[in-house]
Amino acid sequence: MATVLRPLSYKYQWLYDGISQLAALAVGGEKRFHHLPLQGLTIHSESKVLDLCCGSGQATQYLVQYSQDVTGLDVSLVSLQRAEQNVPQAKYVEGFAEEMPFPENQFDVVHTSVALHEMPPSILRQILTEVYRVLKPGGVFALVDFHKPTNFLFWPGVALFLWLFETQTAWQLLETDLVGLLKETGFEVCEHRLYAGGSLQMIQVRK
Repeated sequence: MATVLRPLSYKYQWLYDGISQLAALAVGGEKRFHHLPLQGLTIHSESKVLDLCCGSGQATQYLVQYSQDVTGLDVSLVSLQRAEQNVPQAKYVEGFAEEMPFPENQFDVVHTSVALHEMPPSILRQILTEVYRVLKPGGVFALVDFHKPTNFLFWPGVALFLWLFETQTAWQLLETDLVGLLKETGFEVCEHRLYAGGSLQMIQVRK
């Protein structure tokens, strides 16, 4: 069950942005945070990129610096309206991540940033299957999300953040072998790195 701070953070853009910027300090700031899943990737101006669960375009603003063909997908119409204002260079589509309105083999890169922890385990599996479906053969799925801290010094901060702003699904992701799920889906793991005392994970997998 979410606390009162969670709906407030989505209602007020300044609060959401402030929380995001504060959390990103653990890896050197918001810009570096959003570049973590993109490091080492080859993205051309004509590459077809999907920003999955794009929210208000926090990460989309960096993706459009690489590609001229970026699509943001989100279930929230309010978030998409904000994204269109914040990053007009991208296209936006309203839809569910577990049932994407795209044909097979559509994208060269699918990206998502701290969104999978919002999903119940059954929905998470459906989303990974959908990502595999819409990626072109050889395409890359790149993501950053929570991970169970490997350094005990980071546990208090992570626990407080999840308690204030997240739901049970975030705690469930900490106990989930996300890399294992991606392998089960059919992906080949390219990179898996931990940051901020192991509390964040960056994963790149290939179809």
